[in-house]
Amino acid sequence: MGEFEKFQRISTGIEDLDEILGGFPVGRSILITGGAGSGKTIMGLQFAIKSAQDGLGTVYITTEEDESDLNFQCNSFGWDIRPLIEDGRLEIMSLAATRAIVTEAEMKIGIESMNEDIGRLLEAVPPDTRVLIIDNLGSHTGNLTPYEFRNRFDFFVYELKKRNITSLIILDSATAREFNEIALFSVYGAINLIKRENPYTGRRERVMDIVKMRSTRTPIDFVPYRIGENGIEIIEKVKYE
Repeated sequence: MGEFEKFQRISTGIEDLDEILGGFPVGRSILITGGAGSGKTIMGLQFAIKSAQDGLGTVYITTEEDESDLNFQCNSFGWDIRPLIEDGRLEIMSLAATRAIVTEAEMKIGIESMNEDIGRLLEAVPPDTRVLIIDNLGSHTGNLTPYEFRNRFDFFVYELKKRNITSLIILDSATAREFNEIALFSVYGAINLIKRENPYTGRRERVMDIVKMRSTRTPIDFVPYRIGENGIEIIEKVKYE
């Protein structure tokens, strides 16, 4: 474990997941994928809230919901994010608020314009930002070819790393099916949230597949979790390789 402990980490916002991973590596990007109802947004919000509570400048970019939608989700778990927003520790950026930044690039296919687009978007992120969640990047992929997606995604991850921003990049299931293997090459870690039917019990369940996490000891099996009153909770101990 010695080599893993040397890497600075921050809390995932999920206590038992912190015990499994030691936290997310600082200044690196983590890919979160999963189908509808798997808890991707909840995981992003838990990470954002914990990071802001710990004093890290945190930005949550939402491409599908506005701040009121996120507030509704937070309230359902008893999370009051208003104090974090009011004192500047947490900022919610809606795609609608940044539409003017991305319109030109969305109308073009050229790689150069797409990279300029991402550069403008990141320029809108405050310079003291230490944590960024984007939910979800799939809304920006449009009709990209695999080459265009990889170029754009690589540039995005590179710019975040250069700014030493720890990020969760959420991809919807449709985008992940098409581009997941490409995205995996660029990110430092990847977690897939899965809803499935347990073949032994016949019951529906949720499990995490920690696909990869560099410099980290990872479990050999899926990690069962539930979405409870306090958000995502790990419900079983795990075995390691």
